Amino acid sequence: MTSSDAKEIAKKEFEDVFKTLAEEFVNSIKTRHFPHESIEWIRKNIYHNVPGGKMNRGLSVIDTLKILKEGKVTEEEIFKARVLGWCVEWLQAFFLVADDIMDSSITRRGNPCWYKMEGVGAIAINDSFILESGIYFFLKKYFRQDHYYIDLVDLFHEITLETELGQLLDLITAPEDKVDLNRFSMEKYKTIVLYKTAFYSFYLPVALAMHMAGIKDVAAFQQAKDILLPLGEYFQIQDDYLDCFGLPEVIGKIGTDIEDNKCSWCVNKAMTLATSEQRKILDENYGKKNSENVAAVKEIYRQLNIEGKYKEYEEESFVRINGLIDKLDESILKKEFI
Repeated sequence: MTSSDAKEIAKKEFEDVFKTLAEEFVNSIKTRHFPHESIEWIRKNIYHNVPGGKMNRGLSVIDTLKILKEGKVTEEEIFKARVLGWCVEWLQAFFLVADDIMDSSITRRGNPCWYKMEGVGAIAINDSFILESGIYFFLKKYFRQDHYYIDLVDLFHEITLETELGQLLDLITAPEDKVDLNRFSMEKYKTIVLYKTAFYSFYLPVALAMHMAGIKDVAAFQQAKDILLPLGEYFQIQDDYLDCFGLPEVIGKIGTDIEDNKCSWCVNKAMTLATSEQRKILDENYGKKNSENVAAVKEIYRQLNIEGKYKEYEEESFVRINGLIDKLDESILKKEFI
């Protein structure tokens, strides 16, 4: 069996758990004797919003647990790791339903955004809260008797707040209806990335597995955070770069960061390099949904060699992150889990 085959099997086994969890949550609502209409609404909410993504975050919980326990995991532990993985995916769904409303997005994962579905509208705000509640339903059902139960609950609460703070900073820094590049800065950009993306996408799945593996040393969690958060920053900067310079047939989407007034790495890097004349062109064209304006911004990126600057950043990050891994105290945390 190739590693690719093994990954596909692991993904399929992870996906198979979803329906079990979804129906458990729906059935728990049934016990409250709610009308059939509301039960079906919740079911549609879950099935529309939770599955369908890449599931990298959820799968990372299982992979990390296997590494931390050196492959010595029981079927029960694997199942519970899958439950935690789906809790991360439920958290992602909660964020995305709310985020799509705030961004006035049209589609998500190739389907209409939930709030755009017929008859949903602003009800999606409450639906996002229901998705968040699913996390704590599963934690209570499957982990209440475990010594690390409260650690899991605290971790989800902590990461949810971190992400919401990042979302707030992003929204007030780059409102789509009021373009002002003076609000942007590389420092602010990195803060947004850290809080909005890196904590829940990179640190959370690993920290969950660490709790399951019985790791209690605070220093171990700090070491994980010291490496995983910079890794999260790197992947977000890569995503920003691909949004502008990646080929749609390769990355699977058409980038719209310029039109959407996103506080992206590309524009922040350009602002640190631009002459006053180039900055004026950025101010006049950024955040406008017109192909000519987008072309003008990309021309400034070309003049400033933003592609080349990204390649430099990529090389520097590779060296920096590997240096952090090399400095890991293996008496506290093994290198293999990164």
